[in-house]
Amino acid sequence: MAKIRIKPAHIVIAAIIGAIFLPGYIKFMQLKIRNMRLESEITRLEKENLKLYKEKKRLEEDINYVEKVARESMGVTKKGEIPIRIEK
Repeated sequence: MAKIRIKPAHIVIAAIIGAIFLPGYIKFMQLKIRNMRLESEITRLEKENLKLYKEKKRLEEDINYVEKVARESMGVTKKGEIPIRIEK
């Protein structure tokens, strides 16, 4: 069998190549991870935006829903009603 010889010059060349490309590769991986996190955040925000858009449309078009929201969130009552608050 042939014996593989590694010369010191090969080690030096490999170290130089590693020193040149390793920082760029590390930066690439960091940016890739950041990109994945940002894409996930974009997806979450798009879902939230759609939910808020639907809520807005419902508030604009459904008077019964407006009344329900006003009663629940602001404690609005009709004339003659007595508000009763139940604390949890």
